[in-house]
Parts: sequence; C-alpha cells; structure tokens
Amino acid sequence: MDTPITVVGGGLAGCEAALFLADRGHEVRLVEMRPVRSTPAHQTEGLGELVCTNSFKSVDPANAHGQLKREMAALGSLLLTVASEARVPAGSALAVDRELFSKGMTDAVSAHPGIQVAREEVTELPGGSGIIATGPLTSDALSAAIRGVLGDEGLSFFDAIAPIVHRDSLDEEIVFEAGRFSEDSDYLNCPMGPEEYTGFLDALRAGDVYDGHDFDQVPYFEGCLPIEVMASRGDDTLRFGPMKPIGLTDPRTGDRPHAVVQLRREDSAGQMWNLVGFQTRLRTGEQGRVFRMIPGLEEAEFLRWGSIHRNSYLNFPGRLTPWGSLPDRHDLFFAGQLTGVEGYTESAASGLLSALNLHRVRSGEEPVLPPTTTMLGGLYRYLRESDPKRFQPMNSNWGLVDPLPRRIRDKRKKREALAERAQQDFEGWLRAEGMGVG
Repeated sequence: MDTPITVVGGGLAGCEAALFLADRGHEVRLVEMRPVRSTPAHQTEGLGELVCTNSFKSVDPANAHGQLKREMAALGSLLLTVASEARVPAGSALAVDRELFSKGMTDAVSAHPGIQVAREEVTELPGGSGIIATGPLTSDALSAAIRGVLGDEGLSFFDAIAPIVHRDSLDEEIVFEAGRFSEDSDYLNCPMGPEEYTGFLDALRAGDVYDGHDFDQVPYFEGCLPIEVMASRGDDTLRFGPMKPIGLTDPRTGDRPHAVVQLRREDSAGQMWNLVGFQTRLRTGEQGRVFRMIPGLEEAEFLRWGSIHRNSYLNFPGRLTPWGSLPDRHDLFFAGQLTGVEGYTESAASGLLSALNLHRVRSGEEPVLPPTTTMLGGLYRYLRESDPKRFQPMNSNWGLVDPLPRRIRDKRKKREALAERAQQDFEGWLRAEGMGVG
C-alpha cells in the first residue's frame, strides 16, 4: 500500500486536492491548524471557510472565471458541487451561503473514507509526498521552514500590485510605443498635458480607498508606495517619480509631455500591460473611474486591479518547477494562493492540478500542464514564465491565454470564441492524457 499523502491546509485548494487524491485510491491526511491555532481572518474551524466575499464570480463561460469553472468541472471539482447546493441568488455569479458552503465542504471531506482530518499546526515541510496549500496567512513557523528550503527571496510577505489592462482596449491614437531616450520601445506611453495631469491628481487624491482589515495592514515600503500616497506628497511628486516624462516625445506634438503613464508588458503575446508604479489602495470602482481619466485608457479593460496588502506567496517562477513542486522533490507540491494565484476558483483549480500531478508522480508518470489556450493552462504559464524579480499574484483573465488567430473586435464574440476553443482544447488534453472528461 502507498504511504499516506499529507495535504497541509483545509482551505479550498487543500480540500480539492485531498478529495481528488482520495477518490483515486490514495490515503490522505489533511492537516488544518484551526482551531488549535487560528488566524486573524478566520472566524470558524470549518473547512473551506470563505474569509472575504461569498461570491465565486461569474458562471458565464464567456467570462474568464466562468471558463475556469468549466475546466474545474471537467476535473471533478468538489467546490462546484458544494457551491451549487449552497447557492444564493446573485444573477450570473455563483454566490453561496458561506456557512452552508463551509459545512458542505467539511462534511464532504470528513465523510470520505480515504481522508483523515487532523487538527494541528504543521511547522515543517512533510518528509514524504504532500501538497502545501496553506494560503496567504501561512503560519510563521511553516513560513520559516519554507524560507529555509527556498531561500529568503522564495517567499514574500508584502503584496504591491499595479493594475493590468488589455492591449486591445487602449486608444492607439493616443498611446505610443517608446522607451526613454529611445533606448528601446518596450513600453507603451500615455501622455498628459498640464490640465489633464492636474485633473488626474485631484481625482486621485479624492479617491475612496480601502481601509483594510486588521490582518492585511502593513507598513509601506518607500519603493512601492500607493500611487495616491505619492500624489499627496506634492503636485510634482508623480512627475518626478513613476510619471516622469523625461526622455520621451509625444509623436502627436513632437514635444515632451507634461507627464506620462508608462505601461510594461506582462506576457509574451503582448496582451497584458502593467501600469508601472500604480500600486494602490483605491477601491476597485474608484480605480476604474480614476485610471480611465488617463489619456488612452478611457475604454480600458482592466484584467487585474491594483492593491497593497499583507500576503504570503512564493516566487513561483524563480523557485518551483513549472507544475509547482520543489525542484529536488517532485512529490511535494505547492497549491492555492501560496503559489501566486488570486481568487477562490483559481486557488481551488490549483489544488486540483497539483493533486492530478502528484497522482501521476506516484503512479510513475510525468507531471503535465493544460494547453495555454485554456484558462488553467494560461494561468500556469503566467506562474512559470513571469520575471522572478517582478512576480506578482494573478487571477484568471482572457489575457492569459493564447490570442486567437484572427482579431475579433466585438468583445462578447471574442470571449465566446476564446471560451469555445479553451473548452475544446481542455477536454482534448484530458482525453490525450488518458484522464477522460468529468
């Protein structure tokens, strides 16, 4: 008989992983430290407790989150089964009664004959096969153990994220390609005149910001101050900081702009672009309102909103294998938010894929990843191919997947085409790997 597999963490990723493995005949020991040790965010000892929103976002397959759910369903997701039973009305979103949902997750995992649930704190990495899915609030002791294996730069505790927009949504009549002093043209630039800059500053300073929870309040580092904090320090602080126009010429006027917002490429296909230096605590609605005042971004499609908060996540591209295991221990995987995925469904999907690959490793097979035309495949490409020096967490969005062979201008039709291709390719991948379709 195989030795037991240890799954550390009773959140969404851990529960998905434990059930996936147990359903395939493995003996699983799921370890959750609550209630022996709680966290500042959790209120109960239930498995799969939702500490933020009660929504798993859209089920519409033309939405990136909806497509990810279809891929999870094909893998036999526990989350989707329990969520459907605890669902509350929320339009096209999959929202749940959080207490019923946690009870359903706890009951499903605890009742499985192949899963033993242990309530204790894990302070060292498991010696045998396992999955670490402890989330952004990993305990200090386990965090220290992870740092001991991955090095000081392998685990981050501070999350400074700038928004990301889709290239297709930018106004090409305004935005121009150029690097400062013509060193390169790797950046996109949104030029501002004096009045535009002043209006933007006023809106930024007046913007409504998140107060933050007790568990995610952190001192700011000078190198990644919120854009609104920099704006409060003086009218020209941004013009001499992330919005400096030096070395740039607006091709429309032939002159140097008063200020410039630069966008940096986030993916090899050039679909996702990061607003450089625009980490922020503005509420998401405010980010849309204020940042669309930037010339060229009036109709911008935001693929990720900016944020600054306390978080723990691994330097996935710099420290892990492409499928999320330790380089020298292919039977020890990391899953969930700890890997740098953002969001409930992304975490759960990560747990499923990690469990699938651990099952393959235990069966003597090589780990596999879905095609990059799929949402899960695109997400894992982002994790493994990001610049390790600038790696930041990401949630699912259509900018992660391969572009279509031909451009479709209608956004709805484009997303429907992406979803149709993603589903076909995901199911085809499962069949090709002999895994069937759930």
